[in-house]
Amino acid sequence: MKYIITGSLGNISLPVTQNLIKAGHEATVISSNTDKKAAIEALGAQAAIGSVQDTAFLEAAFKDNDIAYLMIPSDFSVADYATFQREVADKYISAIKLAGIKKVVLLSSIGAHLRKGAGPIDALGYLEEELAAVPGLQVKILRPSYFFNNLFSQIGLIKQAGITGSNFGGTDEKIVLVDTNDIAEVATAALLSPFNAAEEIIYISSDERRPDEIAAVLGAAVGRENLPWVTFSDEDTYNAMLQNGLNESFAGLYRDMGKALRTGIMQEDYWKSGQVSRGNVKLEDFAKRFAAAYAG
Repeated sequence: MKYIITGSLGNISLPVTQNLIKAGHEATVISSNTDKKAAIEALGAQAAIGSVQDTAFLEAAFKDNDIAYLMIPSDFSVADYATFQREVADKYISAIKLAGIKKVVLLSSIGAHLRKGAGPIDALGYLEEELAAVPGLQVKILRPSYFFNNLFSQIGLIKQAGITGSNFGGTDEKIVLVDTNDIAEVATAALLSPFNAAEEIIYISSDERRPDEIAAVLGAAVGRENLPWVTFSDEDTYNAMLQNGLNESFAGLYRDMGKALRTGIMQEDYWKSGQVSRGNVKLEDFAKRFAAAYAG
């Protein structure tokens, strides 16, 4: 089989590409970074270097492939990230239709069922809907939960204020956490296994922990016992992100995502779902990486 892989050599796309090549398949990896060309080819894959905002480039890259792995990249340089996301989604749809691809694995997110009100996840819900409207297309939708890696943003707060926190976490609801290695395993399995339905939704989680537990485990890992989790207001969270260098677009989107977590709507469909793939990485495992980054 021939696969088109978006996401360059990121934390998920890299192991996915390696796994596909190891299984004897062909893979073309899209990257906007010319410096990645040699590394992609060293894996045994083909490199397609160009922008996901370039319709002609995407259409050429998708051509002659059987299965597409889609993810919308983050780009902190754009002034309006929500618009960027939707534009990329539309270009993916155009490329899929022109190439005649009939099978897609989409890296979406927990909260995409809302379609609106979950910040940067709204565009993933939009892409889910657009893919569902393509005649004859079979789609496996992966909805991972809150990335462990997002917790690295707590390092500065711990060092400067001796706390952890965000504008969510002030309830008894556990935060569903996931590791990128666990996502890559599920994505690989989805790409290699048969497509049996027009749409299949798979939630992915590695652990489920209360915010105060997250704070305690991370605190213990960095020598800060009894580290508290503090729930901030939406306004304070937004202003703090601006002060830390995020633009208004990203700060607003991530504020809204935190609000969706705090109010319980973001994870509501996860708790109802019977389609959950559970990974092996637990909070205590991630805490070792967190401690190394904290000390670095």
